[in-house]
Amino acid sequence: MRRALRFGALLALVLLSVPVLMHAAAALAPDEQLADPVLEARARALSKELRCLVCQNESIDDSNADLARDLRKIVRQRLVAGDSDDAVKRYLVARYGDFVLLDPPVKAKTYALWFGPALVLALGGLGVLVFLRRRGGPTPPAPPPLNAEEQRRLAQLLDPEGRAR
Repeated sequence: MRRALRFGALLALVLLSVPVLMHAAAALAPDEQLADPVLEARARALSKELRCLVCQNESIDDSNADLARDLRKIVRQRLVAGDSDDAVKRYLVARYGDFVLLDPPVKAKTYALWFGPALVLALGGLGVLVFLRRRGGPTPPAPPPLNAEEQRRLAQLLDPEGRAR
């Protein structure tokens, strides 16, 4: 029984890791890899920090888009040419703007990116608060009771015989 449980756990682990391995292998083509393992490790680390400009919420390391492949090649070319990691990032930012970084710097151009969501959330909360205060205000006063003439007229309208007058 223990042997079957171990085998089942191992099989589940292998099956769960296959999609992850296939995804990583699918993004990086064999012709993109560098022969030097140190440079390749740097390239992979940099690729995880750079945004795919087509997919926008994926790094170029994870993306299969043609532009992501071109950016991965540029990263590797710059590293082979002797650029530092920061120099490669500066080169890509100069070419594509701060949006190419998955973690863009906080500066005047990126204030909307950094503070926009919090501002929208605060304005939404303020709007909900104003709505609830207006809605939860005092209830209007009850109408005054009917006088004798109004009660007589109501009785005529609601004649039990069903005769309208």
